[in-house]
Amino acid sequence: MAEPTDRAVARQLPSSPRGPANPRVLDIEIEGMTCAACVARLERVLGNAPGVVEAQVNLALARAAVSLDENALDAAQIAEVVARAGFSATTDQTTYPVEGMTCAACAARVERAIRAEPGVVDAEVNLALERATVTTLSGTVTGEALAARVADAGYRLAVDAGDEAGERERAERESRRIDSERRVVVAAALMTLPMVVGMIFQAFGIEELHLMPAGEVLLATPIQFILGARFYRGAFNALRGGGANMDVLVVLGTTAAYFYSWYLLTVLGEAADGQLYFEASAVIITLVLLGKHLESRARRATTSAIRELMDLRPAVARVRSPDGAEVDKPLSQVVRGDVVLVRPGERIAVDGDVVAGASEVDESVISGESMPVPKVPGDEVTGGAVNVHGYLEVRATTVGEESALTRIIRLVEDAQRGKAALQRLVDRISGIFVPVVVALSACTFLGWLFATGNAGAALVAAVSVLVIACPCALGLATPTAVMTGTGAAARRGILFRDIDALERVHAVDTVIFDKTGTLTEGTARVEDIAVLGELQCQAGGAAAEAQEEELLRLVAGVQRASEHPLAAAIGRLAEECSVTPALATDFQNAVGQGVAAQVEGRTVRVGNAEFALAGAAVPSTPFDPATHTLVWAADERGPLGVFAIADPLRQQSAQAIERLKAIGVEPVLLSGDSTAIVRRIGDGVGIAEARGGVKPEGKAQEVAARQQRGECVAMIGDGVNDAPALAAADVGVAIGSGADVAMETAGVTLMRPDPMLVPEAIAASRATVRKIRQNLFWAFIYNIIGIPAAMLGYLSPTLAGAAMALSSACVTGNSLLLRRSLRRSAIPRCTSTC
Repeated sequence: MAEPTDRAVARQLPSSPRGPANPRVLDIEIEGMTCAACVARLERVLGNAPGVVEAQVNLALARAAVSLDENALDAAQIAEVVARAGFSATTDQTTYPVEGMTCAACAARVERAIRAEPGVVDAEVNLALERATVTTLSGTVTGEALAARVADAGYRLAVDAGDEAGERERAERESRRIDSERRVVVAAALMTLPMVVGMIFQAFGIEELHLMPAGEVLLATPIQFILGARFYRGAFNALRGGGANMDVLVVLGTTAAYFYSWYLLTVLGEAADGQLYFEASAVIITLVLLGKHLESRARRATTSAIRELMDLRPAVARVRSPDGAEVDKPLSQVVRGDVVLVRPGERIAVDGDVVAGASEVDESVISGESMPVPKVPGDEVTGGAVNVHGYLEVRATTVGEESALTRIIRLVEDAQRGKAALQRLVDRISGIFVPVVVALSACTFLGWLFATGNAGAALVAAVSVLVIACPCALGLATPTAVMTGTGAAARRGILFRDIDALERVHAVDTVIFDKTGTLTEGTARVEDIAVLGELQCQAGGAAAEAQEEELLRLVAGVQRASEHPLAAAIGRLAEECSVTPALATDFQNAVGQGVAAQVEGRTVRVGNAEFALAGAAVPSTPFDPATHTLVWAADERGPLGVFAIADPLRQQSAQAIERLKAIGVEPVLLSGDSTAIVRRIGDGVGIAEARGGVKPEGKAQEVAARQQRGECVAMIGDGVNDAPALAAADVGVAIGSGADVAMETAGVTLMRPDPMLVPEAIAASRATVRKIRQNLFWAFIYNIIGIPAAMLGYLSPTLAGAAMALSSACVTGNSLLLRRSLRRSAIPRCTSTC
């Protein structure tokens, strides 16, 4: 196929007429250029793109200065032109807090305002998090320019709130705002109460307690224009920015009711008593204020996971200076290699290695591990964990943005700020929602006026339509469920890389396990010892035990010079049994076979049967070589003994497999180990399909074969030799510990090596997706039923206001139920396809 010409590459995008002078210039960083021919080609391609006045490419700086007229392509299309020319325009992604949004229409308008800035490739605004994630061509857009765009739309984008101090300040400001909202709600309720009481008694024929019109005016006016001022500000900002939001609906409805009441009072005088709608406008504003306050509190609860994680970082670390003195340093000033001192009860400030002291460390907030973990010199610790008792000195290995805790926070934030596929449809609906509702309200007014001739009845129906409509519930349905679900999962040690991974996991129906380090501990252990020869024992005790101890002493001495995992297993056993290894000299290592050494005047050979026995006949043993790795020991006189070594199952492996089967997920075991060993592991945990001798590429082929049969496959592995299968699977799951696991590479990260987290991750995903669907159903059905009911006159403005106020709170509250359901580890059955 012929390569497209430069002009053809550029013309694959929509054309627009070239504009006049005063071009804007984008200074774009380019990757992939290697010579002057690349420069010439890119200049030609960019020059032929619609709206490009001039393009100058600098090879040395790897940059392209592109002058654009007012009709030019946007940044995303410019980046596409560069990509089609065979290069790439580098991009940056930044997250900014956004204040002042009240509904999904606000979020959509902020997105449009940000995307209008030259250099912006994409923008996603999360209403629940009140954040904007902006992708820009590197170096072309400043935060100040974005803030100006957002300000023109009627909102505030905080440029300087991205660091930890800024986040804490924003959290404090949010807390103060919620307290202020509560005071406003209380004041509005107290002022509305007399009107509501009078209205109730009037309904029962008791006119004495009904307020006079003057009293209604005195109470309704401050509610309308002082306590309800936030709605007027929001509506003004929205209309100034060229859009409409929930505030516009509230202002239109309540203002119409308020001034129509004044009209009746002016025209009819005292005869207007009983026909006024002051109490309706006051009740609507009070109920909406209450609903927004409940929504703010619930929304804050959904983001508690990130705040809790941020609170784990101590502000100050105690560091030992070169002269031995203890110095308190801000955490931002701690560098790799510093020795941090941790007293009992304190949080560990950095990731590092223990160099002195011994203690137990509570890592539950990082990995979900409930029991404290012993730590001695040489062990790794993770920043944010609590030193339960004892004194520790920790040498910092990772600090700042590379620390495990910061990476966890970043991963949780990435998952929470993404948009589900359904949410993108909702966003499009929200963009036209308010104008459609205003049009329906106008039609309702005209229809009632034409049908009845009663302007009052027409106004009541029109106001009810304006008030019942709620785009807030639509905007909050998905993000609140995602934030609650991912936050609850993070507390259990389960991290979803992004919203796409969260959505894919719920459909998984096949889980493929690698054996080593997932279902097994990943560390070889000596399971049994058989003594085959007569040994001169140095210790007393029972004859058999003394013989085994003597064999262990000799073999541990020989294996001390080896770094083989099997040698390490024997060394650990000697340490656990308090056996001092024999002194060995003249080591000889036969790669892949074993080790020989001189021990107390004789040559001891340790390794496989062929090496250790030097070709002699292999004696019978009580061990099955098909299910254990056998390490033989012999000297000049013949065999001394044999060690049966295996990789033991994790304690909860069988239970995890049982849970997977119970929810309709098929477990499969693939490993490079021998077929007999893998079959034994499979039988031990209850996996019917367990195959050994499978190479890494074979695992990837098995994943592909199952996908072709329509299965949705998750691959559980260590991320090293399983990399091809992890990449090929619908969901790659990395299992490890907080500091060492590759969080950014897998779709799901399990922060501790517990196989029970696999069904729990599926539970979290399924429960979250179910909540998203419940919330969207409620948000849509509420509007689908409520708006027609209001148009037909079945809802009064007061009842409509109550329903609107509760709709958002109900959606957010339903999302918060996720925390309780996930604590109970409820795992629903899924029938979806991938």
